[in-house]
Amino acid sequence: MSFLMLLLIVLLNLSKLCVDSRKIPAEPSTCPLSFGFLYELAKESSPRRALMDVQTQCQYIQKGILFVRSDYLRTDGYFVPPEHSVHACWETYRTIVSAYLQDFDVQNTCGYHPEWISGMFMNVTSQEEFESLIPGSELKEMRMTCNQSLDNDNVCDSCIRKLSKIDEIHLQGRRDTNDSSDGTDYMFMYAAAFSNSVGSRDLATAKCFFKLEFSVDEFVSERKHKSVISGVFLGCLVGALGAFIAVWVFWMLHKRSDKGKKKENKLYDDNNKEDASLEIGVRSTNLVKFRIHEIRTATTNFSRKNIIGKGGYGNVFKGKLLDGSEVAFKRFKNCSASGDSSFAHEVEVIASVRHVNLVALRGYCTATFPLEGHQRIIVCDLMHNGSLYDHLFGSEPEKLTWPIRRKIALGTARGLAYLHNGVQPAIIHRDIKASNILLDDMFEAKVADFGLARFNLFGTSHLSTRAAGTLGYVAPEYALYGKLTEWSDVYSFGVVLLELLSGKKAYENNEGEVSLLTDWAWSLVKEGKAMEVIDERIPGRDSVELMEQYVHVGVICVHPELHARPTMYQVEKILETKMQLGKKDSVLEAS
Repeated sequence: MSFLMLLLIVLLNLSKLCVDSRKIPAEPSTCPLSFGFLYELAKESSPRRALMDVQTQCQYIQKGILFVRSDYLRTDGYFVPPEHSVHACWETYRTIVSAYLQDFDVQNTCGYHPEWISGMFMNVTSQEEFESLIPGSELKEMRMTCNQSLDNDNVCDSCIRKLSKIDEIHLQGRRDTNDSSDGTDYMFMYAAAFSNSVGSRDLATAKCFFKLEFSVDEFVSERKHKSVISGVFLGCLVGALGAFIAVWVFWMLHKRSDKGKKKENKLYDDNNKEDASLEIGVRSTNLVKFRIHEIRTATTNFSRKNIIGKGGYGNVFKGKLLDGSEVAFKRFKNCSASGDSSFAHEVEVIASVRHVNLVALRGYCTATFPLEGHQRIIVCDLMHNGSLYDHLFGSEPEKLTWPIRRKIALGTARGLAYLHNGVQPAIIHRDIKASNILLDDMFEAKVADFGLARFNLFGTSHLSTRAAGTLGYVAPEYALYGKLTEWSDVYSFGVVLLELLSGKKAYENNEGEVSLLTDWAWSLVKEGKAMEVIDERIPGRDSVELMEQYVHVGVICVHPELHARPTMYQVEKILETKMQLGKKDSVLEAS
């Protein structure tokens, strides 16, 4: 169901606590945004039933804030509330969401986004400033187009086309690099506030301008036909029961006559036979238990031309399922069949963890190959932009711009912060590195292989006491003593961040002499030369202060003392809010 309607139901329930049930729930005086006006909508509408992934839920949350901001513009004449109230508004919204959606924390799931509340375009804060950007004749024509009943889809479509045209002619191309919002959001907030004759607080406005859909008639219609449906259902049930009994009797007789004719093979050939364990159980609705022949078909029998990654654990293959979707198959070699049950359970747990900055796990497979032994395969979404390693150190590395590098750093921090704080019990990744940071079509970072690092080591029949991880990325306390904490991931993240900034690998082996990126970066920062860590060839470089701050974040994350490192949540906050770390040498105080 849409997030906005969940929000409305929460407000409706909160209102029952008031002495006067008709009174809108009170809001903190420090937040001028009127979240309470949604209460009136909740009384007259029902939520539309729909299943949404995390990314869609976060988008609904953002659109809901734009909807409330449009009402604030109508009543107060401003697109953004006062700066001092932004945090209070965020916490109000966050509290409302978590009160209804248990285990769904907006901040941990979607990230901390104060710009959703205070995001500005061209430093425009008021109605008058915005109207000065667009000719009065255009605004008048827009109001005439949109000042009709938006319940009519044709009217809504016509209005949206007009808004898009105005945006394209007068606003696009004028966005400043410091803008945290865009002209389209402002255009829709303005239209929602002033174009509709019934005001901004109606269902049609929410749907037309912010894609927040409601269904008023769905449950009314359901109740109206309940008795009819029940009667039809009962008749169908009786008929189906009789048919089922007849089919069952026939099947049992057939089974007896055919008993002893079937033989089971312990080993399966490469073309159409599978591990017997794959025959047990029913496929989960959330996680698919793939059969080996499906994976062979998708990968053209594990063709070398489909290999997109290699490692000590095995290879990663790209492939296409029967439904046309492209996926990646990670194949673990030299495993023991005795560990399949714990592997399957762990994969089920991992698949339940969803976040916009985590790679979604689709399914898994366990199978025995006559020549290669027992193996395990996990199936994930395919990321067409490959890994961060490909872009930084591939055969033809692409020079990522500074804004994209910042986006990747923040997305990775959000994903790890969610693993550490957003799920219970917390998940420690163990093997954060550039090749485990995948990039989607929009260069959004997706952390891969979380929770699976130990299978790289414990897949064989014998146990290993080695620390999971990759040379150059592993925290010293974990490498030396096997002490694993969330700060081990923080260290690895710091190494990745330094790679992003410098364009240098975590370690280099020159004629037997190993040089670590962390040692090199520390030495420069100690000498007050933080900017020398930054690759001077990065396109679109930002201010010196901000880029130095990123270097300081990377260095403090790789501090040799684990308790001197920040948490991933603190790192996320610093990168999100551009929080200053203080004096340039403050990073070194604990060293």
